[in-house]
Amino acid sequence: QVQLVESGGGLVQAGGSLRISCAASGRTLRNYAMGWFRQAPGKEREFVAAVSWSGNSKYYADSVKGRFTISRDNDKNTGHLQMNSLKPEDKAVYYCAADVKGGEDIHSWRHWGQGTQVTVSS
Repeated sequence: QVQLVESGGGLVQAGGSLRISCAASGRTLRNYAMGWFRQAPGKEREFVAAVSWSGNSKYYADSVKGRFTISRDNDKNTGHLQMNSLKPEDKAVYYCAADVKGGEDIHSWRHWGQGTQVTVSS
C-alpha cells in the first residue's frame, strides 16, 4: 500500500507561483506513475498532469500546459508540481495520485493523497 501526503498549498496572487509536493511512504514510488488532479468547488475532479515512473514521459492538461511542470525524485520518494502564472481559475484542492499505469481518468489511479488547497486571488 502506498500512502501519499501533499503539502505546499496556500494563497497566492494571480500571476504568482507555487510549488506543491507529494511525499510517499509505505512503498517506493519507483514502480508507479504519479499524477496530479484538482477539484474546484461544485466541479468534478480533473486531470492536471502526470509523469511516468522513470520521469521521462510527462503529460499535461491543455489548461495548464506551459505554466505547470511536473517532476519527481524517486530517490526521495517525492513528486512536485511547479505552478507558474497562476490564474484565479486554478483555485482548487490539488490531489496527488499514484498507480502502476495511470492516465487522465481518475479511475485509473489507485492511490490518492488527502489534497492540498491552492487559492489564487485576483
